[in-house]
Amino acid sequence: MKNKLIELTDVSKSFDGNMVLDEINLYIRENEFLTLLGPSGCGKTTTLRILGGFEQPDTGRVFFDGKDITSLPPNKRQLNTVFQKYALFPHMTIAENIAFGLKIRKKPQSYINDKIRYALKLVNLEGTEDRYPDVLSGGQQQRIAIARAIVNEPKVLLLDEPLGALDLKLRQSMQYELMRLKRELGITFVYVTHDQEEALTMSDTIVVMNQGYIQQIGTPESIYNEPQNAFVADFIGDSNIVDGIMVQDRLVEIFGTQFPCVDVGFGTNRPVDVVIRPEDLELTSPEKGQIRGRVRSLIFKGVHYEMEIHTNAYDWLVHSTKMAEVGSEVGLTVDPFNIQIMNKPASEDEAAPEPEE
Repeated sequence: MKNKLIELTDVSKSFDGNMVLDEINLYIRENEFLTLLGPSGCGKTTTLRILGGFEQPDTGRVFFDGKDITSLPPNKRQLNTVFQKYALFPHMTIAENIAFGLKIRKKPQSYINDKIRYALKLVNLEGTEDRYPDVLSGGQQQRIAIARAIVNEPKVLLLDEPLGALDLKLRQSMQYELMRLKRELGITFVYVTHDQEEALTMSDTIVVMNQGYIQQIGTPESIYNEPQNAFVADFIGDSNIVDGIMVQDRLVEIFGTQFPCVDVGFGTNRPVDVVIRPEDLELTSPEKGQIRGRVRSLIFKGVHYEMEIHTNAYDWLVHSTKMAEVGSEVGLTVDPFNIQIMNKPASEDEAAPEPEE
């Protein structure tokens, strides 16, 4: 088990009377790639800014390596931040940009030169020392911003939607670059994004946020396969989320049809939310289906077909390598292990349970 490096305890923050963070508790382990994920306004960037020292919490404390750093200014913390807007100095060369923090700390020039060479090699941009930022592509500028942060040898790198301004192909390439850097440098990455695919691709741990609450903390696999509530299920990937009745342990009723499942402990004849991922619905002949419906739409997505299957009760989203023509009648089956049962929340912004140690 890796050591806890950062801990936020009961952190709240409001702006102009609007609660942005509501008593959140979170810890980040050493050498972890942790992603704060959620829609705009969920509190993820505010959390990052509190970590970096750019905002002060109204209540709660921030600990780094066991020491209270809540009131410590950004330049006194062992963290560096990379923003979406690269914040490179246009009048400085690449070398001067990278060396900026080191010069402020009055490091000797020989040390600075070594660090510039090391950082440029790390981000695969050797030979650009004498160029200016405006002649570099967006992806190259972002890598320089990362190099500038790395040379200061932070224990933690905070990244605020750093790939948001890049096109899809470049963004995917930079995702792999960041994963490689994290492995090679052995430092902790805290990453903010609203892009679910980005979070699932890069993270060791994902923190899903909404309306100032932490909704769920877990690995990419557990967040995707075992969402704790309908918000997480709907936000992470595509989902069919329907009302159900938990008849008894391992048996749920959906639109009048009973389905075997593997969940227990939800009571008897209790209303629940049921999540079935589109790729977990299997196409079959109408007579063999647990559900019967008619294909309303068909889109070829490259690796699979995306279909909308209409029944009297619900339009099911289905991803399958098999194809059924629009208008044809089909059956759908689902493995009991692929039916996810969740308690209905008391409210839309209900916080998730506290994470286990």
